[in-house]
Amino acid sequence: MIVNGLIRMKETDHITKPSIMKKFSISILTLVLTAFAISCTAVEENEVSEASDEWETLEQRTQYKDIKVTKAATGFERPWAVAFLPDGKMLVTERPGRLTIVEDGEITHVEGTPEVRAVSQGGMLDVVLHPDYEENGWIYLTYSKGNEDDNTATALVRGRLDGNNFIDMEELFVQNRYSSPGRHYGSRLAWDNQGYLYMSIGDRGSEPPRAQDLSDHAGTLLRLNDDGTVPDDNPFVNDPDAANEIFSYGHRNIQGMIINPDNNEIWVTEHGPRGGDELNLVEAGENYGWPDASLGRSYRDETQFHEGTVARSIEGMVDPVYEFLPTLAPSGLALVSSEHFEEWNGNLLAGGLRAERIRRLLIEDHTVLHDEEILYNELGRIRDVRQGPDGYIYVLNDGDPGTLFRIEPNEGDE
Repeated sequence: MIVNGLIRMKETDHITKPSIMKKFSISILTLVLTAFAISCTAVEENEVSEASDEWETLEQRTQYKDIKVTKAATGFERPWAVAFLPDGKMLVTERPGRLTIVEDGEITHVEGTPEVRAVSQGGMLDVVLHPDYEENGWIYLTYSKGNEDDNTATALVRGRLDGNNFIDMEELFVQNRYSSPGRHYGSRLAWDNQGYLYMSIGDRGSEPPRAQDLSDHAGTLLRLNDDGTVPDDNPFVNDPDAANEIFSYGHRNIQGMIINPDNNEIWVTEHGPRGGDELNLVEAGENYGWPDASLGRSYRDETQFHEGTVARSIEGMVDPVYEFLPTLAPSGLALVSSEHFEEWNGNLLAGGLRAERIRRLLIEDHTVLHDEEILYNELGRIRDVRQGPDGYIYVLNDGDPGTLFRIEPNEGDE
C-alpha cells in the first residue's frame, strides 16, 4: 500500500508543492526501507520459515529430470538434520533440543539426549550414524553446550537407542573455548571411507580472527577417531601451538558437508558475510582464508570489505571452488548416487536458507560447469539435504512447524 501510494503521488505531483512532496516522499520511502530492513533482519537472525500448506504433492520440471515432492513428515519445531535408520525409520534433530524418531510420518521424541543451550542459532544440530551402526548402534549428535557463565560451545556426544531412550551417552568433544553470541556453531558431521569423523565448527560470529588461530577450534574442520580421540596423522598433531583435532582452518561457518566415498574428497558449503557464500574442496592442513580473504562484503557498506578482510584472494590461502551468486546462505549438501536420478549422478545438491532453493551443481575436474536452481521458493528455508538409502532425496526446511520432504522422479512424465 505504501509503495502504491508513492506511485499515485508521483503521477499527480504536478499539483503538489515540491517541498511538501519531497519531504513526504522521503518520509514514506524511509518507512519502506526501514520496514524492509526489519524484515530482512528478522529472516536472518530469527530464521523464520514455513513450508507451503497449499499442496500435498508438488510437481516440477527441471532441466534433466521431472520431479515430484511429497511431505514425509511434518510438525517439527525448527528441524536441523535428518539421518536414516536401517529399519526404515528416520531421526530428525530439532533445534530447541530434541531428537525425534519418524516412522510412517509419525513423530516420537527421544528421552535422555544431552542438555542443550538453545540460544539464537544454537541448539540440537547434526545427527549421523556410525558407519558400523548395525554392529555397534552408535548415534552421534552435535549441539550447543552451555556453561556456568551462560556462554556456549559446539559439542559432540554419542549414544544408542533403546526404544525411545538415548542410552550409554558419552561426551566425545567440546570446543576449547566457550563464548557468545549464540551463532556460527557449524555444525556438520561426515565420515570418510577410512572411518574418520569430520566435524565443522563456525567462527562463533563475534571474533572472526579466531578462524586464523590454530590454537582455537572456532572456524575449523576437525578430524576425529570414532571415540573422539585425535588421529595420529592429523596435519597439526605435532604442532605444540595448534589444537590437534584441526584438519583445516580459516572457515566462517560450514553448514553443508559430504565426503565422496569413492575418493574421500571433502566438499563443504559455507556462509560468507554479505555475499561470498562458498563451495570448497577441503584438504588437510590448508587455510581457507576467513576472515583475511573473502569474496563477501561489509554488512554496512557493500563497497567495502567485511571487517577484518583485506583481499579477495591471498597467496598461501585456498580460494573457493565456486561462489554462490546471488546469496544462497547454504545449509545441507548431498552427493547424488541413485538409480532414481541417473541424470544427476555425481552432482551436488546444495540447500539454501535465505535463498529458499536447491542448487544442483555439475562438477568436472573440480570445476563447476553448470548450476541449476530447483524448487525456488517452494519449500521454505532449506536446512538439510540428504540422499536416503532408498535413493530418494530428503529435504528439511527450517520452519516451525517444519517439514521433511521427499523428492522422487515424476514417473508419470517419463
